[in-house]
Amino acid sequence: MSVPLSTKIALPNGESYEQPLGLFINNENVKPVSQGEKLISYNPSTGEPITEVHCATVDDVNIAVDAAYDAMKSWKHVEPTVRVNLLIKLASLVDEHKDTLSAIEALDSGKPFESNASADVQSVADYLRYCAGWADKLHGTQIPLNSKCMAITKRVPLVVGCIIPWNYPLSMASWKFCPALAAGCTIVMKSSEITPLSLLYFANLVKEAGFPPGVFNVLSGYGKDVGSALSKHHKLDKIAFTGSTATGQRVMADAANSNLKSISLECGGKSPLLVFDDADLIEAAKWASFGVMYNTGQNCTANSRILVDEKVHDKFVDIFINQLKEDWKMGDVFNKDTSLGPVVSQQQYDRVQNYIKIGVEEGATIIQPLKDQTPNAGFFISPTVFTNVKEDMRIVKEEIFGPVVTISKFTDEKDGVAKANDTIYGLAAMLFSTNFERANRVADLLEAGSVYINSSNNEDVRVPFGGMKMSGIGRELGQEAFNLYTVVKSVYHNYGSRL
Repeated sequence: MSVPLSTKIALPNGESYEQPLGLFINNENVKPVSQGEKLISYNPSTGEPITEVHCATVDDVNIAVDAAYDAMKSWKHVEPTVRVNLLIKLASLVDEHKDTLSAIEALDSGKPFESNASADVQSVADYLRYCAGWADKLHGTQIPLNSKCMAITKRVPLVVGCIIPWNYPLSMASWKFCPALAAGCTIVMKSSEITPLSLLYFANLVKEAGFPPGVFNVLSGYGKDVGSALSKHHKLDKIAFTGSTATGQRVMADAANSNLKSISLECGGKSPLLVFDDADLIEAAKWASFGVMYNTGQNCTANSRILVDEKVHDKFVDIFINQLKEDWKMGDVFNKDTSLGPVVSQQQYDRVQNYIKIGVEEGATIIQPLKDQTPNAGFFISPTVFTNVKEDMRIVKEEIFGPVVTISKFTDEKDGVAKANDTIYGLAAMLFSTNFERANRVADLLEAGSVYINSSNNEDVRVPFGGMKMSGIGRELGQEAFNLYTVVKSVYHNYGSRL
């Protein structure tokens, strides 16, 4: 049976909405060139299918890129104040549709509606308004060279391909499309094949806001086809990617081997959280609990390695376990009391459970304080804590991307910093100490793009975000984000004879 271009979906909260199912190209919800493979979206809370969406192919990538490429011819000449107003209008539409967008995120990715999905959607509206404030302030410089010559620089927008992960389907997309649209770029976005629904719904809001055809395009499809075709496409000036480190390496290679397009990569992480002996242990436990279990641990900056001064280790572990019991409740993600949802898919469930098995086999001590509360249906996994770990264990070295954390000891500051930095990743690091001098000294020593002192994962859209080492290239958010979506052109002005 042929997949329609939209369908009515009933939500567990008793409401329903109209879900677009096609590809969004040139402001139209369209079918792919060839009616082949379909994408099935599953509800992680039940494991049951929600709906099917149309799956793009390489031919559809070409059509979408051509749309963005052609739209740029006129879009780049639009007055910046027009972009300001369009972004503000789009933010207002996100506000109006917040409940629907949040419900889609809860249904499709398993985020608790109240504590997680709504916050994600609110962040999209907030970032749209932040970037709208920059859209008419992205100016160049004037450089006097001599009495007869000066140079000016201009920021030139790009035709951009964006590859979006499944853990934050709309929020991570906004980290790319907000500054890109503000800078005057045109975009082709590939959603995750696991969580395609919210971005398709959002695309119609872009059209309603008044953005011209071709400026914003969305393709649902597989990375091996659509993602690869975007990375290799000669008409794209830039590729922005968030996802696994291995896939990021392939994106980088494809970009280099095609047309040397600009790239930004936000890849994996294995973030350490250091607890010193002078830390407020209760506050440290609260932040550590939030920082590793929010979004069910499916977060690149999750503080999944906790390192504790040996003098307070046992006390901290007791406080932390009790904090997990207090903070997290599994169940119906549309219930306002639910704070911990399922992992996103059967594949991710199997992956995380396999790592838990590996941890036990490696000899670590396992603690699952909410195991008896874990729902039987869906892809729910109890918060899992491993103690008595060794630094060379796989559960310490490898990114698990689920509600799993390891806790180990360090002897002194030097040992703690060395263990924290003993990783191929460098996305984030956290430290807890009431000693101001120590906190700032250690922050300088930690090899991470973001360091949180006495907090965890409370990033703000005004602050640059990105990784070191194998965690990526480039900085999203804040003013720095606009450097990703523009290239500087220098123009020389001569106004006298050469001699």
